[in-house]
Amino acid sequence: MSSIFTKIVKGEIPSYKVAEDERHLAFLDIMPIAKGHTLVIPKQETDLIFDLENEDFKELWGFAQEVGKKMKKAFPEQRIAVAVVGLEVPHAHIHLIPINKMEDMNFKNVRLKFSDEEYGEIQNLIKSS
Repeated sequence: MSSIFTKIVKGEIPSYKVAEDERHLAFLDIMPIAKGHTLVIPKQETDLIFDLENEDFKELWGFAQEVGKKMKKAFPEQRIAVAVVGLEVPHAHIHLIPINKMEDMNFKNVRLKFSDEEYGEIQNLIKSS
C-alpha cells in the first residue's frame, strides 16, 4: 500500500508544493508546528531515511539544503530547524521548521491550522524566495 506521501507525489492527494525536482519533493506540512513547516521527501517510497542508498541519501539532504535556504529567505527572522523522526509516515522525510527557540521544535505543541488562502500565501512566499 502506498504511503500518503507517495499519493501526494502521484497527485492523488493535493499538497502545497514549495520545491520539486525529478527525485524529490518539498511541501507544506498540513499539521504544522510552525508557520512554514515543510516536509522534504524522496519521490521513491522508502520507509526509513537510513535505508536510502548512499547517493540517494546525499541527494535528499542536498535538496533539503536548497529548500532550507529558500525558507531562510522567506523567514529571515527565524532559524530553520531540521528534524528526522521517522514515526508518523512510513516514507523517509525531513522536517524543516522555522523556529525562534527550542520550544518551537516540540512536536507535542498544538498544531496550527491555516486556511487554503493562508497555505497558498506561505507556499508562494517560500517558492518565490
